Amino acid sequence: MPPKTASAFACSECGWTTAKWVGRCGECQAWGTVDVVGGSSRNGRTAAGPVSSPAVPIAQVTATEAASVGSGIPELDRVLGGGVVSGAVMLMAGEPGVGKSTLLLEVAARWARAGRRTLYVSGEESAAQVRLRAERTGALADELFLAAETDLGGLLTHIDAVKPSLLIVDSVQTIGSASIEGVPGGVTQVREVAATVIGRAKAEGIATLLVGHVTKDGSVAGPRVLEHLVDVVLQFEGDRTSRLRLLRATKNRFGPVDEIGCFDLVDAGIVEVPDPTGLFVSRHESPVPGTCVTVTMEGRRPLLAEVQALTVAATTPSPRRSSSGLDSSRVAMLLAVLSKTGVSLGNQDVYTASVGGARLHEPSVDLAVALAVISAAGGSPLPGGLVAIGEVGLAGEVRPVRGLEARLREAARIGFTHAIVPTGTENLDRVGLKVLRTGDLAAALRALP
Repeated sequence: MPPKTASAFACSECGWTTAKWVGRCGECQAWGTVDVVGGSSRNGRTAAGPVSSPAVPIAQVTATEAASVGSGIPELDRVLGGGVVSGAVMLMAGEPGVGKSTLLLEVAARWARAGRRTLYVSGEESAAQVRLRAERTGALADELFLAAETDLGGLLTHIDAVKPSLLIVDSVQTIGSASIEGVPGGVTQVREVAATVIGRAKAEGIATLLVGHVTKDGSVAGPRVLEHLVDVVLQFEGDRTSRLRLLRATKNRFGPVDEIGCFDLVDAGIVEVPDPTGLFVSRHESPVPGTCVTVTMEGRRPLLAEVQALTVAATTPSPRRSSSGLDSSRVAMLLAVLSKTGVSLGNQDVYTASVGGARLHEPSVDLAVALAVISAAGGSPLPGGLVAIGEVGLAGEVRPVRGLEARLREAARIGFTHAIVPTGTENLDRVGLKVLRTGDLAAALRALP
């Protein structure tokens, strides 16, 4: 007599399981994500079955199949850790209109120009629309095959017919399976489509790029298990008021997750920006009050950025504090520290901003923000050719930051001559500029050349 089975329930977001249905997941606290996943044996035993390949000592496993191949776009290869790995599945997410499809169409064209067959499957646009964009951006290639498909079965048929080495699906939320209940984009459909495509990519060694939609808070839409299934999760970011686009990896099984790629969205498509430093620094004929340059670290890449400050007499009992591109809570903390150290800001409206739409949330910009506010309040410009790097504590001390030598080398390469850095840092005699060490804000003002 076969053993009795009972239904099992699992959360589609985190995979938490329970023996009975509940309205709210007990692990991630999400509502309405617990659903039945099938029957499970009462005794929990599973019979042994055939294996796909025998287990061997790890030293005998060949690593040639996992070697990376250049995609033709160095900035993308930089983020991926050297290139695209055969059979790897990558998920790219980003806000609507940021340029995901344009970037992937360029990737497909450069891959195809190298004589490697590419299949681009569009579920959101017709083939004619993609063709027009490819003609505008110069992304036409003989080995680039294009298909407009929204059915999972049809997608698999295209893969069998074309036999590509690179597959791009734009997007995974638009593909549906007729054998699964729910509408395309739903939790069940996305999980089935992703699992099927990933299984085919692993079995046939097809490098795969999936486009994913994002929610209002910027996270990948659909079940959380989708990010666990893929090998690489890429985030494509950009401000609508700026042409600069940043590509970063939040998960990467084949390389680091602290690298970024920079791109410029232009009328003719998207181009790489190997040296984006100048985009975040304005050029003044002579030094002006309220400006200071710092060096941030985006992954492993140092980038110069300029912060600006403006102070005006308050016209209301409560002075206004406004920030753009900076962490407003951290700026408020810095203003409190400055007031404690003797800088009078109680009757002043204070405005702080970054140049070029840069988002500066790293603590290393604290010293630059503080010096910019002091310069604006006193009406005296900081010396030209100066960069300030350091984290400011609540007691007014200036703390060391990581990667200081790489930051200073980048500043020297651009042409800066002086730098104010925290005390207690390593030997910086060979960075190419004059280094002024300081322990607190008062000492930083005294150290200004």
